[in-house]
Amino acid sequence: MNVLYFAWVRERIGLPRETVETEAATVAALVEELKAREERYAAAFADISALRVALDQELADFDAPLAGVREVAFFPPMTGG
Repeated sequence: MNVLYFAWVRERIGLPRETVETEAATVAALVEELKAREERYAAAFADISALRVALDQELADFDAPLAGVREVAFFPPMTGG
């Protein structure tokens, strides 16, 4: 699946996107897999309460299932202005 990173998440990981092979059943399980990869992922996902996630461009929760999902995007909350 394609995983996209935006704003400070992208800055900490150092990539705007990557293709990930995963057996994770939920977004939270995917995050745990990513955090175990390297310190930069652990730093980016240290506090998931500061993040939002979209699955195939629809906002979702971290306990959402990944079955059939093609794209996961992680980003900080947006503010208007």
